[in-house]
Amino acid sequence: MSAKKKGSRLSVAEKERLQKEEEERRLKEEEEARLIAEKEEQERLEREQREEEERERLELKDRERRENELNELRFMLEENLSAVNTWEATSREKAKWDRYMLCDGSPNPAVQPEINAFISLWKEDPEVQIQPLLQQCALALQLTDELELLLSEEPEPSLAQVYQDTLLSLQSLIHAKHQQATEEILKRAKACSDIETGNMQTVVQDENITLCLWANLNKNPRFKGYHFKEVGLGFEMPKQLAMSDIAVRILHTHYDHLSHLSRRAQDQRRKPAREEADAESLLSETAELLEAGEVTVEGEEKESAQQMEDELQSLKSEGKKSAVSVLSAKEERKNSALSERQEGEGQIETIIVASTSVGGTDEADSAPAVVEPVIDSPEVHVVDLQQYTPLGGVFYFDVFRLPPQSQTVNGWEMRELLDTGLQVFPYPSEHFNVPSSASGKVEESSTHSPPVGVTVVLPDSVIFLEEPQVARWDPVGQHWRTDSIMETSYNAEARTISCKMESFYAFTLLQETYANMPFQSWELRPLGQDCVLFTITTALTEVSITVKGDHCMLKMDQVHELSHILDKWMSLSNLQTAMRRSGVNIFVNEYSDKYVLVNAKDPLIEHAAYEQMALVSSAFAFSWSQWNARCEQEHLVLQVCEQLEAGPVPERAWSLYLLGAQRNQRLKMTEMNEEFSSELANGTEFHSTFLHLLRDSMSPEGRARVSHSHHLFLHTVQRLLCATRVLTFS
Repeated sequence: MSAKKKGSRLSVAEKERLQKEEEERRLKEEEEARLIAEKEEQERLEREQREEEERERLELKDRERRENELNELRFMLEENLSAVNTWEATSREKAKWDRYMLCDGSPNPAVQPEINAFISLWKEDPEVQIQPLLQQCALALQLTDELELLLSEEPEPSLAQVYQDTLLSLQSLIHAKHQQATEEILKRAKACSDIETGNMQTVVQDENITLCLWANLNKNPRFKGYHFKEVGLGFEMPKQLAMSDIAVRILHTHYDHLSHLSRRAQDQRRKPAREEADAESLLSETAELLEAGEVTVEGEEKESAQQMEDELQSLKSEGKKSAVSVLSAKEERKNSALSERQEGEGQIETIIVASTSVGGTDEADSAPAVVEPVIDSPEVHVVDLQQYTPLGGVFYFDVFRLPPQSQTVNGWEMRELLDTGLQVFPYPSEHFNVPSSASGKVEESSTHSPPVGVTVVLPDSVIFLEEPQVARWDPVGQHWRTDSIMETSYNAEARTISCKMESFYAFTLLQETYANMPFQSWELRPLGQDCVLFTITTALTEVSITVKGDHCMLKMDQVHELSHILDKWMSLSNLQTAMRRSGVNIFVNEYSDKYVLVNAKDPLIEHAAYEQMALVSSAFAFSWSQWNARCEQEHLVLQVCEQLEAGPVPERAWSLYLLGAQRNQRLKMTEMNEEFSSELANGTEFHSTFLHLLRDSMSPEGRARVSHSHHLFLHTVQRLLCATRVLTFS
């Protein structure tokens, strides 16, 4: 018993000893952990201090060379722009001289006496035979194209109005000549009647129009419609019309002389709304600056605001200044007002307070300012031509009174001559005289008139990425409408679309203008000296444009409808026009952000990035980054890699770059990181320009390519980037 108690006492003592040793070990471990934590904290503080000192050193170094870098970049851009302006002026003068020396008998639309004489003589020309008349119309269409080119050069307002009036006169005269030719064919419908049907049906085609005519000579009450198989056009009509003296015409013009009438009216309604929005934006910004104490003298603020407005307008409309010039000018003014507040700040920040966009092409200017709805009319059926684009020309679907046919009496051919011209047959009308099926007597009917049907094949030169919509022309309101159209049926395999209408209308096929936006990804990759491949991937297709010198070539896979523009070299302006008319639109305008959900970016920072990307595009590849959408408005993120070979860029070769108004840097993170970090990449420095940042890692061969880049190539690449605005619309 005593031994057990002794063992028990020893056990208790042993436990106490073990507990004491455990406590001592724990305290020792805690002390060691504390010392390690203190050491790590000390090392972290020292590291952060070194990093901060290094960052301050790099920032100071960047500030010291900032002015020189900006001046060097500005000089390069202005030198290139001056060379481009000189070349363009020389080209315009040469084009004028070549047109003057053409001597092919056609009038010069830029010379008013010549074009006025042409219009007057053609208007009085008695020629009504279809083939000679179509040749005359082809010449007139060439003149309208020349006038549109002259208008695109933005001449003086008074001269632009003269060109516009001349253009409208020619277009109206072309349509009048088509009417005269139609009437002449219908006058001889009886002589050209088909033995099988007893009616007259004919098709006339050339490269500009397709004319289908059907004359109701037989008046068969069981007649339902006719299909012109050779051109894929057809119509259906109700019984009332089958028993009437009528003729049906489907005139497909491969051009569109109607949409610009609606577009002009919509632009006129839109302009006051934009001016009001710009004024409100300017007042708001001025109030914010006053509240922040950034404006000290009212007169100076007015002068500065006016000066900034002039610079932005110059950059947008004339392209006489680079975005870098405006950025640096804005920075100087703001720095003078904020010199005390900015002292010692080392963070990346923007010095842009702009609300208007800067464009690089005549059609690619864009502004992030909120605009009013394009259509002010309460009628929801009016087509907004910023949201939708008419494609494939216009289909004029008409019904006319059949002109009096000739009668042969005693060997004499007699025809009643009318001076009314081609008369439209009213349909629907309140009352119709319809023969009774039982007695054959004429009965009057006031019931609702059945719709008429039409079937068309999609034009071969147009691709529809989505099911097209049908819109009819309203000649009174001068716009396209989607009402009075029903039972639309689309056959994608046969490329046909059918619908029914309440009456006979001119109609067109619509596609959403921004069906390809926002872009899913993009890449600009060099193929050699003054040659790049620009690829944009959308949800519906992939578009590749090769730029070589100042010419571009479109490439797309398995799209036979675009054979007329694929793999053909042309200027960027012509390519943009051809792509839009063919249904492949990847180009933005000043209203695009109203219809597309975009990652809003400061327009001046964005434009400056495009300028500098173009400067090094012969040696560097650029690509989309997912982080661009996640950073703030004042910064851009994109992937960059020096690429001197023509092949694709390896995934591991890309580096991320962060661009801002004051500072540009290469990031330590990669595209595959899970979180965004603005930490500077090891061994790199801050730079005030993207160009000088890329120079730090540029190889000698890359420097040689950049230094030998032609100014027209640089200008074309810059315009292409500004026209697509991939940094905002991706």
